[in-house]
Amino acid sequence: MTETEYLTVDGGGTLAYDIAGSGPLIVLAHGMGDSREAYRAVMPRLVAAGYRVAAVDLRGCGESSVDWPAWTRTDIAGDLLALVRHLGGPAVLVGHSVSGGAATIAAAQDPSLITAVVEIAPFTREQSMCLGDLRVTRYRQGMLRLLGAALFGSLPMWRRYLEVAYPGTKPAHWAERLDLIERRLNEPGRMKALRNMGKSAPTDAGAQLGNVRCPVLVLEGTLDPDWADPHAEGTAIVADLPAGLGRLEMIEGAGHYPHDQFPDRVVSLVLDFLRMEAARA
Repeated sequence: MTETEYLTVDGGGTLAYDIAGSGPLIVLAHGMGDSREAYRAVMPRLVAAGYRVAAVDLRGCGESSVDWPAWTRTDIAGDLLALVRHLGGPAVLVGHSVSGGAATIAAAQDPSLITAVVEIAPFTREQSMCLGDLRVTRYRQGMLRLLGAALFGSLPMWRRYLEVAYPGTKPAHWAERLDLIERRLNEPGRMKALRNMGKSAPTDAGAQLGNVRCPVLVLEGTLDPDWADPHAEGTAIVADLPAGLGRLEMIEGAGHYPHDQFPDRVVSLVLDFLRMEAARA
């Protein structure tokens, strides 16, 4: 049974999270403009595999409070560490997009609390773009729509971005998912969180990659519109980690949300990764 609970962290903000199961702790963190609902298909599968799982709404998102002073990955990392401490830790951190970078920082800041990290389509390094990248249609379309949403707070542009970010067949709950995202972002302060996270550069996460001491699994979708070459981005993240800690897996046909498009594949990769690391320990 899943229960929704709330945690007040330093600074007075409140985080909402669902928790279920028993066993080793896994904390699931979503990307910008989203909520813990992004893991609706992942969470029960991990619980069934014998884990205690918490899916959290990032600051300003979902049912968490909206009045926060800052929105960097370092700030989000502090929230995630506070939640892990509250739940008794240590934990495996699973972070998507912006929270992939935050999970990196959390692991580097408190190695005793984080046993492993899974980064899904993560923004964890300083980003750069060359003119040749714009020849990739999905990247060009995704970039323009992301910029429209982040710079102007345009909900229609965000919805259009999501159409590109979920290439091919949409999840069975697609209409319900879009409706919830739209309702959340229409609430006061929610679009502000999206815009501020979108403006926050991942340089703080990139600076911490070399300080991570736990194993890291990077998952990238082959059709992710956020990069012209998702494989190259994932490879670069692994290369910036200490030797032997990182592992990259590509998910064929997935866009920026492989955990929602292909939850069985993502959970299988995560469980294989954790079993492998447990055998090494």
